[in-house]
Parts: sequence; structure tokens; C-alpha cells
Amino acid sequence: MDNPTRLENVASDDGRYRLLIEAVTDYAIYMLDPTGIVTSWNPGAHRFKGYTADEIVGQHFSRFYTEEDRKSGLPKRALETAAREGKFEHEGWRVRKDGTRFWAYVVIDPIRAKSGEILGFAKITRDLTERRAAEQALRRSQEQFRLLVQGVTDYAIYMLDKEGHVTNWNLGAERIKGYAPEEIIGRHFSTFYTEEEREQGVPQLALDTALKEGRYEREAWRVRKDGTHFFAHVIIDTIRDDEGALLGFAKITRDITERREAQQRLEQTREALMQSQKMEAIGQLTGGIAHDFNNLLMAVLGSLELVRKRVPEDSKILKLLDNAIQGAQRGAALTRRMLAFARRQELRQEAVDIPDLVRGMTELLQRSLGPSVSIETRFPLALPPVWADANQLEMALLNLAVNARDAMPEGGQIVISAHEDRTEGEEVPPDANDGYVRICVSDTGVGMDQATLRRAMEPFFTTKEPGKGTGLGLSMVHGLAQQSGGRFVLNSREGEGSTAELWLRVAQPSAEFEQAEQPRIEAPAARVSLTVLAVDDDPLVLTNTSAMLEDLGHTCVRAVSGPQAMELLHRGTAVDLVITDQVMPRMTGIQLAAAITQNWPELPILITTGYAEIEPGSGGDLPRLSKPFTQAELAATIAQMRIGTSGRVIRLRGIGRE
Repeated sequence: MDNPTRLENVASDDGRYRLLIEAVTDYAIYMLDPTGIVTSWNPGAHRFKGYTADEIVGQHFSRFYTEEDRKSGLPKRALETAAREGKFEHEGWRVRKDGTRFWAYVVIDPIRAKSGEILGFAKITRDLTERRAAEQALRRSQEQFRLLVQGVTDYAIYMLDKEGHVTNWNLGAERIKGYAPEEIIGRHFSTFYTEEEREQGVPQLALDTALKEGRYEREAWRVRKDGTHFFAHVIIDTIRDDEGALLGFAKITRDITERREAQQRLEQTREALMQSQKMEAIGQLTGGIAHDFNNLLMAVLGSLELVRKRVPEDSKILKLLDNAIQGAQRGAALTRRMLAFARRQELRQEAVDIPDLVRGMTELLQRSLGPSVSIETRFPLALPPVWADANQLEMALLNLAVNARDAMPEGGQIVISAHEDRTEGEEVPPDANDGYVRICVSDTGVGMDQATLRRAMEPFFTTKEPGKGTGLGLSMVHGLAQQSGGRFVLNSREGEGSTAELWLRVAQPSAEFEQAEQPRIEAPAARVSLTVLAVDDDPLVLTNTSAMLEDLGHTCVRAVSGPQAMELLHRGTAVDLVITDQVMPRMTGIQLAAAITQNWPELPILITTGYAEIEPGSGGDLPRLSKPFTQAELAATIAQMRIGTSGRVIRLRGIGRE
């Protein structure tokens, strides 16, 4: 007989197990008989399968399977597997009472008697629909991310292990760096660095920085498979697991070579603009100074000339006067260079044959440069003429040659060459419809560093010793090129010599440059006494001009402004000639000339100017005389106008000193 106490304990244990199973709602726990008929049913099974115990106990468990699984015999195989192997475990779709599906994790264990006979099966099912959806979403996200990374072609995105070896490779990396995945995976990422950076330990420093700070970022040169270099923006991030252990590194590289070149071009353009603005501002200042200086020289030179005519024949006094005149003339030459830089000099444009011009000044060049410098010329057989002022161009070439000589203290070679250039580019001046001739003066001298090169064309900037140069040579050439519609380019590298390029427009027939040869008109033998109205706002210049005219035997009427001159004429003051300054307040010389011509069209007018501030075409055919002028030049100009000789005035444009 069984022990009653033992039977009570067994009954008590069965009750506890039943209570435990009945309390579980997250798992379906139920029993099957050996044929698969449901014999028990817990609340968890009711919750996510939908059947009550009364509805399902006595039914075959295959009804929970999908139609496809039933047709394939899966329920039967599940019981056979559990009986044979002691356990059946599976994940798949199952069907609720209402026909909806859920993803289930199923475990079936056999229940045996002590004799080993199968009494039935214990079946545990868990609803994993939400977890599966999350896993699938994660897998889809990972796959989309993988496809995204693989599809990116503008960025090299790849992984490194803890030692820096490449572990994967996207299409962007292949496009930018040139390696196929099988060529680079497993190799160290230092392969992409330059030899210099590898020797300096930059790759390891990059990993160490990323490890220490969590991120490494830099822009530098990198090397492609074919050995070419590209400028890269590089980011390296550390990759760690949830516990913070290092897994490796994520590396993103972008080829920014084009962006860098664009930025450099922008900086160069910006620098060129700033340089242009600076040169323009200096030019305006220089032109203004030269104008005022010309007025002062006008007074000095004219007064010295008149004084020299009146002093006694004392050799010491005459020597001092001649010395003063020469000093003033040197000052006038200096102002001409300043005006050339400021692009306000008077130019006489004509078609100039470059080879002929250079051949004509060969003797002058050789004499100026000395025996230690050899000169070579290289001109093509067919070189078109250029529009230029021949005298100014000759002076410009002489300046360039002298500069080249000074850059070769031990002697050397100067090459003067020219060729036609119709290409387009940053160095080509705008409006190149007719083409350009590029005149080059190259030397084998010491060259210039970049800091000196940037300032080389500034007026008064010089690297020569005090008293050895004015610093206006290159400035004058620059101004001549600009005023002639061309450009001046200076190239130099320290220790490699310099090349000065003067771009001038090809001489094509056009109305702008059609200038008839000016006839040389001899002054009449008999001097005619005239009444001249002299107009100038500078009292020093006005006094000097009046003195010159009176010394020539003319009567001078003075006016300090255009309105005052008009008032004198309206009063009936009889004059034979008006000589007026151009730059005056309230009314310029051209404006005064227009007002006079409107009322007295036959009255001759002569414009005097300290610099070429008269816009082309605005002065009509009025004769002009450049300041500072001598008494002889003034007399010759008046004589050439034939005033009072035949009653007709011949107006010659641009009369003045060269």
C-alpha cells in the first residue's frame, strides 16, 4: 500500500504545477496525446491562439498550422521528430482562431512512461511576431544601409580593423582610390598615404588620435592605385561595442581636389582683384601728384628759361641756371613715368613693327647694357604690327632690358622675343578679337621671390640700392600696356631668372586708330603779335604762361577760371587766341572751349594739360600742349596754328613735347 502522506505530497505538487501553468500567459503550454489531440489548454494558449479550452481540447493540433504546412506534413513530422530525437524545435507561421497569422517559436517534448512508452507530448509555443518584425526591420535597415554605403560613389566609406587593415570597401572607395575590393581588403590603410607621411608615421598617428579623441579629421594629399595624387578630406571614427570595447575604425574619404583648385582659383582671382584695386588707387594718387607736380615744373622751367635770357653772360650763373633747368627736366621725365603708370600719359597710337623697332634700338640697348650682357632676338618671319606709341614702347623695352641687366650682376643673356597669341586664358587680356602680340624680355638673372614679385609693379618699389633706381620702370611698362589696351605680365622664380611679357593688340585697320600723318608746318618767318586769353586756376602757371607770351611779343589777358574767361569775352574783350588749362574747378578746358565755340566759332583754342585726362573724342580736333612745356614749344605750337597769317586756323591734335 502507498504511503498516504506520499500520495498527499504528490497531489499537492500536481496542484502547484497546475497553478503555475495556469498563471503563464506569455506562453501557450498544453498537452497532446500520442496522436496529436489536444488534452489540456492554459490561459497563455487562449490569449494568443484565440481558442477556449472547451473549443480546442479534443481537436488535433494541426489546425494551428497553415494550409501549406499541413499539406507538407509538418505537424506529423514534428511529432515524429520529437519522439525520435527527444525534442522538436521550430519557428514558423501559425494560425489563430480568427484566421490571422503569427510567428511562433515552438518546442515539442515527448512524455514517456517509465517503460519508455509515449504517453503524449508537451507543447510550448511563444508568439514572436513583434520580435520577428523588429529583426526584419533591423535586417532591412542593415541591408539598406549596406546598399546605401555600397551605392555612394562620391565618398570612400570603408572599415578598418583595430590594426588599420581594410575590412570592407564601397564603390566610392573603388572609384576614388582605384582599388577593387579583392585588391585592397586585408591591406593596411597606410597604402593610401604619401611616402613622406608614411615615414613621418602619420597613419598610426591618425589611428592614435581617433582612439584617444574618438575622431580624427584632416585634409591632405593621398595616393591612388596608379600613383597619382588627390587632395582628400579624411574622417576616422572609432567603432566600439555596447560595452565600449574597440572593434575597429570607420573611415570616410572625399576627393576635394576640384574644390581645392576652385578655392585656389577664387583666392587668386580675389588676390588679383585686390592687387588691381590697389594699383588703380595708387595710379589715381600718382596721376594726381604728377598733375600738380607738372604745374610746379611748368612754373619752374618757364621762369628759369626767361631768367636765363635776361641774366648777364656770367658763366658761373649760366652754369647754375642750366643745372637747375636740367634738374627740372629730370623732374618732368619722372612725372612722365608716373603718368605712364597711372595710364594718363598722352599716347600717339600707330602701327609699330616690333622687329624693326628692336633693330632700330639695338645700338642704344648694347650701349646701355654694357659688354657683360649678350642680347638675342627671336622673331618669327611673319609677325603682325601692333598698336602702340613707338617712343613709349621703345622706352618700355629699354626699361625692361635695364632691369634684366641689373638682375644679372655677373653678366648673362637677355632674350627679346615676340609671337602672335590668339589663345584664351587668364593671362590673355579681354577684348582679344584682333589677337595680341606677346613681346617677351627674358633674362638669366637671380629672379624674384613671390613677395617681391607681388610688389614689383608698384610705383617707387625697388630692390636696388638707394640712388640706383626710382622704382618706376616696371610701373611705367604696366601703365603703357593698360593704356594701350593690353596687359603686362611678370613671371619670375628665385634663382631661375625673370620673363616680362608685354601684350599689345594686333594693328587692324579701324576708325579708332586711323590717324593721318600730321604735316610738319613751318612757323612763319614773320612773328605776328597776338592778343591771347590765358586761362588757368593755378596762379604760378598762369603767371609763367603770361610771361612766356609777353616775352614772345604777345599781349596777354588773364583769367583764373572758365566763367571769368567767358565774362571777359562777353564784355567784348578782343582776343586772337585762347590758351586754357584742362583741369579747373566749375568748368574744364573742354567745357570752356565748347562754350566759346558756340558763341565765337572762329576763335582758336589751345588746351594745355598736365596729364591725359581728356577722354578720347571729347576734345574734338582741338590742339593740345602737354605740361610742362618750354617757351619754344609754346611758340612753335602757336606758329603751327597759323593764327593771323591767312585768316584760317589749322587745328593740330596732340602737339607737345615727346
